Amino acid sequence: MAETFQTSIPDIVQELDGFRVEIDAARERADIVLCRPPLNIVRMKQREQFRVVFEELDRNDAVRIIVVRAEGKHFSSGGEIPGFMEQTPEHVAELAKNIGAPERCRKPVVAAIQGYCFGVAFELTLACDFRIVTEETRLGLPEQRIGMIPGSGGSIRLLHMIGIARTKDMVMRARRLNGREALEWGIAVSCVPADRLAAATDALVDELRGFSALAQRAAKGALNAAQDAPLHAGMEIEGNAYGRLRSSDDFREGVDSFVNKRKPEFTGS
Repeated sequence: MAETFQTSIPDIVQELDGFRVEIDAARERADIVLCRPPLNIVRMKQREQFRVVFEELDRNDAVRIIVVRAEGKHFSSGGEIPGFMEQTPEHVAELAKNIGAPERCRKPVVAAIQGYCFGVAFELTLACDFRIVTEETRLGLPEQRIGMIPGSGGSIRLLHMIGIARTKDMVMRARRLNGREALEWGIAVSCVPADRLAAATDALVDELRGFSALAQRAAKGALNAAQDAPLHAGMEIEGNAYGRLRSSDDFREGVDSFVNKRKPEFTGS
C-alpha cells in the first residue's frame, strides 16, 4: 500500500511538477514516478524537486531502495527545451547538481526505462545505480540537434562508463541506442520484454533488500569515491570502508549465518 510522501522541506515540493512519490513501507521501497504522459517532459522546476526528494528519501528510515520509473509508453523524451532560454548561464551551469542526486543518495537507486529516454531523462538514469531497459527502449543525448551539448552530467558519466570512442559516437552524432545495445555496451544491467519490466524491477528490488543496508551504503560510497581516483588511492578508499564494516553488527551476523548455514537477518547497524 502506497503511503503519502512526507517532507521536512515543503516549499519547493509543495506541488510536485510532473512526477509523484509512492512509498511502500512494507517493501521498504520508494518509487519516483514520472507522470506527465505521453512524453513525460521534464521541466526546469522538476529538476530541483528531484534533488530535494532524493535527499528526503535518503533520510527516510522506512526506505531501503528507490526506483525511478514512468507512466505510459515512454520514460521521457527529455527536457522542456524553451525553458533553457529563460535561465541564466550561471543557473544552467549548475543543472548537473540536481540531476546527480541519485548518485549522491546513499541508498541503491534503480531506473526502470521503457520507450524513449532522451536528454536530461537519460542523464538522470545514468546517475542511478542500476538501469533495466526493454527491447523497445531508446536511449540518447540529442543535444547536438539543437546546437548544444549535454549539460547535466550525461556525457561525462558515459565517458567513464563506456569509454571515449563510444561516448563520442553517442554525443557527437546524437546517436540513439536500443535496449539490447545498452546492455551490450554496459549501460544497462538487463534488457527484458516490455511486459516484464515491472517484474524485473520488483525482482531486483527484492534481491537488493536481502543484503545489509549498511554494507550497500559502504559499497556505493566507496565505488563512487574511487571512480575518479588512481588505482592505489581507490584501494585505500576500499580498505577504509572495509575496516569500518569490520566492527558492524551486520558483519557479525553475516559471519554467524554463514557458519551456521542459515539466512542472515541484517539490521543495518
